[in-house]
Amino acid sequence: MTSFSFIHAADLHLGSPFQGLALKDASVAELFIEASRKAFSGLVDQAVERKVDFFIVAGDVYDGDWKDNKIGLFFNREVARLERAGIPVYLLKGNHDAESVITRTITLPANVSDFPVNKPGSFKIPHLKVALHGQGFAERSATENLALAYPKPESGWFNIGVLHTSLTGREPHASYAPCSVEDLRSRGYDYWALGHVHDFEIVAEDPLIVFPGNLQGRSIREQGAKGAVLVTVEDGRVTHERVITDGARFAELTLVVQPDEPLSGILRRLEEALEAVVDRMEGRPLALRIRLTGKSAFRSELMVRAQDLRDEVQAACHRCHQDIWLEKLDVRLEPNEIVGTASAALGLDSLLPMGDFPPELLAEANARLAEIVARLPGGLGAGELALGADAGSLLAEARDLLLLRAAQN
Repeated sequence: MTSFSFIHAADLHLGSPFQGLALKDASVAELFIEASRKAFSGLVDQAVERKVDFFIVAGDVYDGDWKDNKIGLFFNREVARLERAGIPVYLLKGNHDAESVITRTITLPANVSDFPVNKPGSFKIPHLKVALHGQGFAERSATENLALAYPKPESGWFNIGVLHTSLTGREPHASYAPCSVEDLRSRGYDYWALGHVHDFEIVAEDPLIVFPGNLQGRSIREQGAKGAVLVTVEDGRVTHERVITDGARFAELTLVVQPDEPLSGILRRLEEALEAVVDRMEGRPLALRIRLTGKSAFRSELMVRAQDLRDEVQAACHRCHQDIWLEKLDVRLEPNEIVGTASAALGLDSLLPMGDFPPELLAEANARLAEIVARLPGGLGAGELALGADAGSLLAEARDLLLLRAAQN
């Protein structure tokens, strides 16, 4: 049997706007946008340098429909580099770049082959005795089990199934092309190149069923190293290794605040905790979400000076490393007993109670927030938490401001 190697990538999401970051800091968002492009360019570099025999993208090349042709031109430029290196590319449309979603087109080089979307199709590489089988998405949502209709394997050849799927469920990813591992095994293929799930996962070893994850983390839900998979087949033996491509990362850090700890003490301990975070950055810029928990006698003062607190925390991050950017400061401090007693004495418990807010109050607040967000200019309200916090956090901030002002009068 011949020996060969190939790259298995998925979920490039070229053109992702990083809208959540853009609302907070446009320059940081641009850094991550550029990292997404560099991730794919770097993967193409690896494919050329390692002289792989072919290149698979198992869905979601694009993040959605293009505003202009820039992202299509970028992808064309990169796959043209693969063509000049003699490396064929096999593309499968996922939910983000389904035929019903992408309306613009750029003519791609002759080395690019698209799997059909109306039924499974196959491509053969005769000199390697490799057959690739797959079906892309015609619509953004694919709720049927596509795998069961995939063709029988080519006898004596190395058979690869390419599929964009959630399998039996991978939260928080939508349930698309659902199927089981046994459904995949029933086809008799030697390798399954999956896409859709953004975390790297070896689903099964016999045969090897792999989610490579996405090339670049796009939000705080996508932390850690990101990349693709290099698969090598030698005399029928299949091995794999990760190829890390991400140029920037997301991470979280939780700091438990002590009850009588002032801001200076919080910042000092935060810098100590950040030392371990710097080690995990591996030289990449980092968008960091910091969560402050615990009880604090200074909670009201800190919450009322929310922007000053955020700036102080960002400054602490930069004292540790110039490329740590505060993605969000999530303050979940609880009031100490004295503050709770003051709230009751001032008669504020019935208006804005300590602890969790009643569901009806949260529902009313969410309705009012929706009215405000709908009026934001330029589509600013389209992203998650367009006002920077959820209804509960905004109500808590209002409660603390009332407490502080009442205590001062």
